Amino acid sequence: MLSFAYPEFFYLLLLVPVIVALYIFARSSRVRNLKRFGRIDVLSALMPDVSKYKPGIKLVLQLIAVVLIVIVLARPRAGAVEKTVQVRGIEVMVALDVSNSMNASSNDDPKSVSRLQRAKLLLGRLIDTFGEDKVGLIVFAGNAYTQLPITADFTSAKMFINSISTDMVSAQGTAIGSAIKLAMNSFSGNENSQKAIIIITDGENFEDDAVAAAKNAADSGIQVNVVGVGSTKGSPIPAGNGTWMKDMQGNVVTTYLNEETAQQIAKAGGGVYVNGTAGDAVSRVSKELDKLAKSDLQKVVYSQNSEQFPIFAWLALVFLVGDLFVLERKNSWLRKINFFTKENK
Repeated sequence: MLSFAYPEFFYLLLLVPVIVALYIFARSSRVRNLKRFGRIDVLSALMPDVSKYKPGIKLVLQLIAVVLIVIVLARPRAGAVEKTVQVRGIEVMVALDVSNSMNASSNDDPKSVSRLQRAKLLLGRLIDTFGEDKVGLIVFAGNAYTQLPITADFTSAKMFINSISTDMVSAQGTAIGSAIKLAMNSFSGNENSQKAIIIITDGENFEDDAVAAAKNAADSGIQVNVVGVGSTKGSPIPAGNGTWMKDMQGNVVTTYLNEETAQQIAKAGGGVYVNGTAGDAVSRVSKELDKLAKSDLQKVVYSQNSEQFPIFAWLALVFLVGDLFVLERKNSWLRKINFFTKENK
């Protein structure tokens, strides 16, 4: 059965009657203009090379070529074959820090790109390396919330990443432990799949015991990796309108990348700590995830169709070439042949 990937292109076939109407109008205008100079039968004798039929033949060839090109654009397909593919990979839950400190600069320049923007960039690049893995997304500050359940839809994952901001969680703070616990409960029920958690944070944990939560995850067979973003020398937190956040005493608040805490969390979770400013940050995390054994996540059944558009493309080319060889004047060798009178003997 023939089907089309883009049937909306068939609307272009409305051009066919328009072209025919324009052709008829042009031929009628030509006849009217000739009549201004005399009788048509007399003028025809003065134009022996002009063919009555060639313009119509060229029009038919061109219209057939147009129809065939429209069919090519619609991408005809046929011969659907059902295929089953076994998807193998791991499950990864990403916990992204969205506390106010993530608005601070990601390096020593206070006006440079924010930690959150760098984290989103790193996360987008990391997702590109996942292949057939599954990914989920959690955002956390004082509390943790599931933003995207575990899925193989990386396009949706990247859409969610673009919408993340520090305004998503009203309760401020940095509850890394809560994020780890929520991530542990967010994986699928597939006991055979290997699981990992990636925490992207500046490491300033004020709410709970993140190290203990990471150790609990490791004991459950879940690897915990940490990507640190920010400056170890400290950066002020933007408050808007070119000002900086201040404490109760009026002093500018400085936030630091706490690598020591981040390293402790990763060690307890059986994973690695990676500084997000490193050029190989994404590849290092990806290599760590590759150490986990890939398991059967799901079976995907889909229908694959055989593309038929090359056939119509070649036919369109044949008619276009044919149009080039059909000239509007009479063929000289045909003038000597009279098809409609018998030769007198």
